[in-house]
Amino acid sequence: MEYYLFIGIIVLVCIFAAIKGFFDQKKHKNNFMERCKREYGQYPDKDYNPEQYASISQYDEKHRNAVHIDDITWNDLEMDRLFRMMNMTYSSAGEEYLYHILRTPKMSAEELTSMEALIDYFMTHEDDRVQMQVLFASLGKTGKFSLYNYLDYLDNLGYRSNKKQIIVNLLYVVALLLAPLSITVSIALLAGLVCYNMATYFKEKSEIAPYIVSFHYIMRLLHSVDRMQSLTIAPIASYKESLLHCRQQLRNFTKRAQLAMVDSASGNPFDFLLDYVKMIFHIDIMKFNTMLSEIKQKTDSVDEMVRIFGYIESCIAIGSFRTGLPFYCTPTFGSNTQIKIEDAYHPYLTDAIANSIEAKRGVLLTGSNASGKSTFLKTIALNAIMAQTVHTVAAKQMETSYYHIYSSMSLRDDLSGGESYYMVEIKSLKRILDAAGDKECTPVLCFVDEVLRGTNTVERIAASTQILQSLARPEVICFAATHDIELTTLLKQTYDNYHFTEEVIDGDVLFSYKLLDGSATTRNAIQLLSMIGYQKDIIESAAKMAETFVDTGQWH
Repeated sequence: MEYYLFIGIIVLVCIFAAIKGFFDQKKHKNNFMERCKREYGQYPDKDYNPEQYASISQYDEKHRNAVHIDDITWNDLEMDRLFRMMNMTYSSAGEEYLYHILRTPKMSAEELTSMEALIDYFMTHEDDRVQMQVLFASLGKTGKFSLYNYLDYLDNLGYRSNKKQIIVNLLYVVALLLAPLSITVSIALLAGLVCYNMATYFKEKSEIAPYIVSFHYIMRLLHSVDRMQSLTIAPIASYKESLLHCRQQLRNFTKRAQLAMVDSASGNPFDFLLDYVKMIFHIDIMKFNTMLSEIKQKTDSVDEMVRIFGYIESCIAIGSFRTGLPFYCTPTFGSNTQIKIEDAYHPYLTDAIANSIEAKRGVLLTGSNASGKSTFLKTIALNAIMAQTVHTVAAKQMETSYYHIYSSMSLRDDLSGGESYYMVEIKSLKRILDAAGDKECTPVLCFVDEVLRGTNTVERIAASTQILQSLARPEVICFAATHDIELTTLLKQTYDNYHFTEEVIDGDVLFSYKLLDGSATTRNAIQLLSMIGYQKDIIESAAKMAETFVDTGQWH
């Protein structure tokens, strides 16, 4: 009776644990779904170290094309920050593909139209969006490295054959067949084979262990394909078909895959016994070799699954980003080389001042220090990139064309390379000039802040005039900011002049940050010295020198 009572208690405990596990899992899922709804439209509070960025950028590095946003432009515009604001993703596939989208402007309407349909659907169908987010969360991350790092590492293993393991396992059969003839020889041969396999097992296992992570993620990709097939979400029907094709291509990869991917015994007797079977017969190593051969032949199918999952999750993340903006629009693209944007603002700034502009040729910006020139350049540049990447503009309206986009703005000395600021600057400008002169790279939209600030005034003005004049072409629109008022006269035939200004009220400098027609007529550098407490004689002498130079054209 005590025996049956004990068994009954064990059974009840197991049933209770199973029920509790089921409800805990359901509660966790429901909490996650509520979190997805609650956080939609919020900007993630996440930061990344250089190693994480190196991992996130791997998909992009494998799929770059000719219109890629280069590192100078990316860093000038602090686009890592835009990525962080937008990165409401839960899988490595989504995270890496979103980064790739931001670095790859589209050059045709077809891709952007398709993307817009998916973004809009998930913005307006909350339940379907949350279902997809649950799926992406279960797909999860790859850990420290990108899947593409792991796939590259697989090449280090080279070709791995099962011939050795098959021969040894056949010798086990031979040893058993020898038993009727000589039990001693049979046992000795079996013992030798077991010792050999157990001795070599751990060496083989240590070689393949680092690569198992990639197999785990590929298995999760395949399981996600299966889960997606059960979802009835109309806009993803074609993607489901493509994923199913990839799943079929990799069907041999999944057969008995757990033999290779269960690392150690879980504690129950069966797993304990299975570990010894693996050591004696190397069945997990043989399965790994088979899976390795399969994945090397079907890497394109893995890449396609990552692309599709990443693309869909990126569209959800873009919709969340849009929802958090004060206002936004989708751009209109035309064939003419021009930009018209109404009430554009910088998406990184809270309470940003909106400005409008219509540019059919080069734009030259002048104005005082801190008046808003650089921010305006970055506002137009960021919105131009966002228009062609995520089909989203931080403005009320935008009409534009498809551009190759470059900037030369927030440069610095290259201490490691031993290059001065000026050398870094002229190399940065040269790449823009090369693109402007290359028919395959046009049309070009470029942004230059303080042209040639790294050299003396006379040579700066002369060289800046010729560089900007060279960029005044039918297929190029250049936005340039400068403190050199002389350029507004020298370039008035090819550039439209705009400026920012300020007011001095009660000894304080107040900026409106509003774009105005024409060139700047005020300066504030000496006033700013006064505001922060420079000596009075320095201020007065500097002001007198500046006034004399304006009147006579000579320094005294």
